[in-house]
Amino acid sequence: MQRLLAVATGACRIAAGLAFAVLMGAVLTQVVGRVIIQDSPVWTEELTRYALLFLAAFGLGPALLSGDLVNVDIVCEALPGIAPKVLRVICALLTAGMCGLLVMPAWQYTSIGAFQTSPALGVRMDFIHASVLVMLVSLGLFSLLRAAAEIAGVDTRPQEDA
Repeated sequence: MQRLLAVATGACRIAAGLAFAVLMGAVLTQVVGRVIIQDSPVWTEELTRYALLFLAAFGLGPALLSGDLVNVDIVCEALPGIAPKVLRVICALLTAGMCGLLVMPAWQYTSIGAFQTSPALGVRMDFIHASVLVMLVSLGLFSLLRAAAEIAGVDTRPQEDA
């Protein structure tokens, strides 16, 4: 279980890191263009937006797994016994179920993009719309992993360096 969690988290972190690097490169190009050349390339704003979509898509699952998403759990964690654990499992399974319900509409949304291209980059929009599909699949997978880890008693929070 630990190995599966590590591989899935590592793959998403690498993809999110690449998306962040693309985002930084596009923003840097835009800033340098505005400051030095007095005119930034038109494609930088569009690429920044698309990179941010993929950054969120790849980062959401690991954030759910580690408990880093915004969460109001004061009532849940105040409950006695195994109630907090049961509620965390139920929430993870409900999240996975919701993602499962939304995968087909997201696939249709992605497919529609094949008939469009982005204005500045000329990229087929199905590649961009796929960020929604990636986000749902990632969130669904990591929700299932969180439920399984919770049931197995595996801590999914990142270990602090001592």
